Amino acid sequence: MIFGFLKSHTLSPRQLRLQNTPLFRSLKPLEIKFVDGLMHERRYLPDEIVFDEGEEGQALYLVMSGRVQISRSHSRGRQIVGDLGAGSFFGDLALLDNSPRSAQVRALDACELAVFFRDDFLALMETDAVIGYKISLALARHIGQRLRGWLDGHAQVEAL
Repeated sequence: MIFGFLKSHTLSPRQLRLQNTPLFRSLKPLEIKFVDGLMHERRYLPDEIVFDEGEEGQALYLVMSGRVQISRSHSRGRQIVGDLGAGSFFGDLALLDNSPRSAQVRALDACELAVFFRDDFLALMETDAVIGYKISLALARHIGQRLRGWLDGHAQVEAL
């Protein structure tokens, strides 16, 4: 069978981690495999900066393993906004625009991050509207939930 690999619904450990992320939870196994092919793997050492506050946002990051710390400039130094571990994602607004990052992200441990670049996301929306729609809807719901939490006075990790 020439295209036998397309029929396999067995997901790798990395693909299972992607599928368990709220952003990709609605995707079917074949769709997860497709999106996984668009992801770029990055590894960071403890205390290494993933990106700095003020940099142009170009990608969303998913924490596959390890932990990252999010902090912002403050009049008395840096203010820690939060820590994120495996299964979390950050930098989601970078999929929508290239606004400057609102915080710095630094690896707390050795980290493996899956990076989803805006250009890849936009190309996906053109080539596979169904997958693009599912991811866009999950992203909109996530941003809406964060906004409702902020309006209710709950501390929120910034969109970065």
